[in-house]
Amino acid sequence: MGTIQYGTGDEIHIDDRALAHLKVVIATKLRRNESFTLSWKHPEGDPIGRSTIWLHPSIPLRFTFDEPEAPQLNTQWIQQLMQSASSSGGISLVDEVLDTPEL
Repeated sequence: MGTIQYGTGDEIHIDDRALAHLKVVIATKLRRNESFTLSWKHPEGDPIGRSTIWLHPSIPLRFTFDEPEAPQLNTQWIQQLMQSASSSGGISLVDEVLDTPEL
């Protein structure tokens, strides 16, 4: 379980694989000097519910991963997250989109 440390707030716990994909999307948006929201459901063990934060290039941000090796990234999932990041609702952390072979 990785974490996002944002500003002076608490750590946000997110699965390492999902966090690796989010990092690409968040870094891309912030590099473009774009602000947006990030929403997620609380993981098991945390209080039930969901949260949203406003991400802005001027606020400190740190990604911490439990796994020492970066996973292979799924470009479809990154594209889906990028589309949601550009929407008025911001990024909603959704389950990974898996490639399925056509029959």
